[in-house]
Formats: sequence, C-alpha cells, structure tokens
Amino acid sequence: MHRYFLLLCLLAAALLTWQTSCTEPKRLPMESASKDTGGSCAACHTSYATLRAVACPDTDPPVEGCGGAAPHIEPFDRVFLGGPGYEVFRNSEHGRLSCTSCHGGKDGTGDKELAHSGDFTKQPSSKAQAVCGDCHEDIVRNTADSLHEQGWGQKNSVAVRMGRVSFDAVPKSLHAGYEQHCATCHAGCGDCHVNRPKAAGGGLYKGHQFSRTPDMRDTCVACHSSRGGHAYFGLGVGAKPDVHLTQAGFTCLDCHTRKQIHGDGKVYKNRYRSPLRPQCDNCHFDTAESNIYHETHIETFDCHVCHSQDYNNCGSCHVGGAGARIPSHLSFKIGLNPIPEDKPFKYALLRRTLAAPDTWSVYGIDPMPAFDAKTTYNYTTPHNILRWTTRTQVDPGRSCYDSCHIAPGRMETPTRNRELYLFASDLKEDWEKSANRHITVDGKLPKSWEKRRNPMEPAE
Repeated sequence: MHRYFLLLCLLAAALLTWQTSCTEPKRLPMESASKDTGGSCAACHTSYATLRAVACPDTDPPVEGCGGAAPHIEPFDRVFLGGPGYEVFRNSEHGRLSCTSCHGGKDGTGDKELAHSGDFTKQPSSKAQAVCGDCHEDIVRNTADSLHEQGWGQKNSVAVRMGRVSFDAVPKSLHAGYEQHCATCHAGCGDCHVNRPKAAGGGLYKGHQFSRTPDMRDTCVACHSSRGGHAYFGLGVGAKPDVHLTQAGFTCLDCHTRKQIHGDGKVYKNRYRSPLRPQCDNCHFDTAESNIYHETHIETFDCHVCHSQDYNNCGSCHVGGAGARIPSHLSFKIGLNPIPEDKPFKYALLRRTLAAPDTWSVYGIDPMPAFDAKTTYNYTTPHNILRWTTRTQVDPGRSCYDSCHIAPGRMETPTRNRELYLFASDLKEDWEKSANRHITVDGKLPKSWEKRRNPMEPAE
C-alpha cells in the first residue's frame, strides 16, 4: 500500500510540474536580446531552442474544412523567425516596423506572459482597420465585406436552410460550428500574405516574409484543394491538368484578380453575383460565332458544360461527426440551372455538395427546418477546362451530338449519355429529392431526343 501511495504522489508532482510550466511566467535571459535581432521579441522568436522551452501544448481542437482536418504544426514551429524568408522580412518595409506596432504587447522583456499582455494579438489582421488600414486603407475597407474574407455564399446557404433572413440570425451554437469547420478557408490579410492558411496548419509562412502575390500551391490551393487545385492540376484518376495551366501557365490571380479577391466593399450572396468575377469572354471574345456548336448553344448553357472534365463531388456531411458520408468521387451532371436569377442559362453543370438535414446535429440543429429551400446540387464551374473532352469529341462518322445528347444505343447500352444528366432516379434520399426536384431533367429535355435514331445502328 505504501508503495502505491508513493507512486501516486510522484505522479501528482509530475502533473503539477507540467501544468505550472505553462501557467507560470517564462523569464528569459535578457542578454540573449540584441540590437541586431530587434529586441526581445525577435530574440525569443529567432531562437528555436527558446521557443521549444517556453511553448505550451495546443488545447484547441484542430480546424477542419472541406479538405479535411488541417495538418498539425507544433506551436514553436508556427512562430519561429528564421531562414531566407526572415532575412527578406527584416530588410523590408514591414520589417523596419517594431513588432509591437502590429502585434501590441510589451517589448524589452524576457517574460513571456508580460510580452504577450495588454493589447497583444497573434493575428494583427484580425484588427485590420487599426493595424493595416493606415497604409492600405482602400484594400482594408473593401476586403472587410468581401466573399473571400466573409464567405457569404456559405453563410447565405446556412441561413436559407435555417429559414432565417441572414446568417446573423441563426442560433449561436451554429455560429460556433461554422467557425470551427467552415470558416477555416475565409481569410484576413495575414492568412494570404504572411501565414500559412489555417487549413494548412497555420503559423508563419517563410519566416514572416510578406508575400505581395500569394503562392498558388502553398496558399491558394491550401484552402481551395478538393475542388480547385484537385481539378486544376489534374489529380483525379484519368484527369488532365487545366489547359490554362499547361498552355498559358496561368496562376489563380491571372483570372481571379486582386480586385476580385479584395472585393469592392459590397456584399454579394454568392460569387456569381460579383461584377468582378472572371468570365470566359474576358479573353475568348470571339467564341459565339467561332463554330456551329457555339452558335447553337451559347445562350443555352455556359462553357463548362462542354469543356469541363469530370470533377470532385461529395455529400451528406455530418459536421463534427462522421464527416462526408458520401465520399469524394469524380462525376459529371447536367441539370436545370438552379440560380436563373444570377446566370441566364437553361442548363448548368451541377456539383453534389455536402449539405444534409442533420449536418449540424452535433450543434443541436437536427433537422435544418427549411432544408429543401436550397438545392444540394449546385451550379458549378470546375477548374479543369480542356478544348477536347469526352463531350466535345466524337468518333469518326458520328453525328456532332453523339457524345452529349441522349440517344438510343446498342443492345448492351440501350440508352447512351443518360448518365451525364441529373434525373430524379439519381436521388436516393427523400430530402435529396425534395431539395432538387426543380432541377432534375425529367420531362425537360428536347422531345426530339426521344425520337432520334442513332444513324450508325442497323434498322430493325
């Protein structure tokens, strides 16, 4: 008994030592600070050994998003100032500012708690108006309500399905869930220009170097992964990289300009309402009369219906629980346009999205009361464009519509191309049928398709 009591005391002492190591102020030797490193802030943050010694373990759960849980990066790695990037930062205009001019807190001390006290902030761009606005006034003002920072499209979808007039009116528990699982890809200034995005683990990117133009792979695709980068780089089985990458070498910002990303100060319910959005005819201004296909269909559907490859889809997400219960998969579906108020076409390419009535059940919302007020197959514009796809190519001797119109086939495939379209029979759950009933193509396709015989088939 005495031996077990002694063991228990030793265990308690070890736990107490660990706990106080993260609650008692950390006092560091001031002689480690030097003029060359900019005072005590840089003295600590340029010393990897010091950061490891004073670091406390993460207590917050890892952030999650459409690309899954963010990778874990140790706290001391996230704030280390080093490498070539730090040297670039030190000699830059931002590097000539004192640390406290952006981060607040107290300089000139080796006490970790005191250094991070007062008005200290980890993320200065969370106070962008005060910190960044003096030099970047117009950008800060416009970005505050931008789609990129606020995620209005997602928020509007949640509000509509909750039967509320705005996201501000949804329950507070849902706000908390949204911040943890959906807001990870909606970013302030530092998330694009200084840090790794939260979806990539967060922390300083290249030792605090400010990147005027964010890196496409390390920054943009870190967030826009499952639908953006996956398509653009041709990562799916059988997929090819987008022609704008392979032939033009485009990065994201060649189409999605700085003005679009920063916004114009106005609130838009979705990205298709912004006048700053990229459009194909910004560059391809002679397409309407360039061939018979364009002349026939240019007013009926947009370019992606013919020129996209198969793209990522998933569905029925249970946030904070099982996640996406319909795993990510490549697919291609044409249906009726679900946003005719924003896009003029009759038909549209559709992507299966994550929403389900019990998506937020972990946060006390089950089911969402007005779930079927919005489709789960949404208007989509995949970033995997090719001139020649399985829709734009036909075998020699075949009719021009052979790869896209529904038509009779051979005995083993009595109906060809039906899989390209969204029919009611593709929808399995009752809630799925209800939410998408007005965009399925049942009875909405040209009558001539029902009568047309494939000219390559022998007559009966």
